[in-house]
Amino acid sequence: MTTTNQDPDTGTGTGTDTGTGTGTAGSARGLDHARPSVRLRAALAIGSTPDPRSVDRLVERCAVEPDFSVREMLTWALTRHAPSATVPRLVDALRSGRAQARSQALHTLSKIGDRRAWPAITTALLADADDEVARSAWRAAVVLVPEGEESGLAAALAAQLGRGGRETQLSLSRALIALGEAAAAPALGPATEDPDPGVRHHAMATQRLLRDPESGFEYAIEEAKRVTALQDRPGGER
Repeated sequence: MTTTNQDPDTGTGTGTDTGTGTGTAGSARGLDHARPSVRLRAALAIGSTPDPRSVDRLVERCAVEPDFSVREMLTWALTRHAPSATVPRLVDALRSGRAQARSQALHTLSKIGDRRAWPAITTALLADADDEVARSAWRAAVVLVPEGEESGLAAALAAQLGRGGRETQLSLSRALIALGEAAAAPALGPATEDPDPGVRHHAMATQRLLRDPESGFEYAIEEAKRVTALQDRPGGER
């Protein structure tokens, strides 16, 4: 006998028409439900009672889930499981041809924070053609980088200066700043002399934010443009 849900929009109450059923298998089925609220509840249920058998299903759903809130809950559910079960599966997802699969796997690895995933953060991911994947890779790299390898990572990140729009550039600046001045400053120096004005402006703005985090990204970019314009005038100082 099928019972009726108390709230068709939130999926509260019980009944077979939610598609969730009971237990791990029922919650996993709920991840495919048409309503985001039911998928959200299913991910919450899985995370509340971790079961290694759910890991593959959670990772698979991360690759295709269209709702941001549900994706965040899927990530939370994965962090509730042992890294020994999640990290290898997430590392496998980094090789996916689907950009969302790579981006969400990187995001989740940054939340788990297990440095055994560090070797999987490749230069190719840091330079991924998809901005969301690259941004996720930058954030994950800063979390996972082993002590002593910050300078190498800073150099790899500096190679991406000038890329994308405001949000992408701000993400890159934040990643470089998070590595600390000792690692970031040497990587930024050469970029301030780059022939591409976009690279120069971004590098100079990041330098300013490194010195004065309160100055704001937009102000730092505009200041970099002003300084560059003065330098490029005949007789301007460099």
